[in-house]
Amino acid sequence: MNACDPTRVLAQLQERNPRFHRRAYIFLIDALHGVIAGMDERRHISGQELAEGVRGLAMERFGPLARTVLEYWGINSTDDLGEIVFALVDIGVLVKQEKDRPEDFEDLFDFEEVFESNYPWTVAS
Repeated sequence: MNACDPTRVLAQLQERNPRFHRRAYIFLIDALHGVIAGMDERRHISGQELAEGVRGLAMERFGPLARTVLEYWGINSTDDLGEIVFALVDIGVLVKQEKDRPEDFEDLFDFEEVFESNYPWTVAS
């Protein structure tokens, strides 16, 4: 796979995993870059850290529509983030350590809770 051809990479990802919108893959990689940029030193990133990065970026970019946008892209839970990560691993865009598993992303947080019930609403004064 030529990782330098993003159109071809996205087409292959969508062919293998059609339930996720192509923007879901791009967004996850953007979140990964954000997590890496916020680190003091380079190291492996856990599923929890990446999921939190996705949550933060979604809230920053989409505000109260974060859950709606993610669901439109096929992302309904943190389990879905694991599927996206391992789809990216399968085609060589990301690498994993031997101990990494899709289960590392299972039930890390509830989308309804973090994006709706506990959304950090602010009231203008």
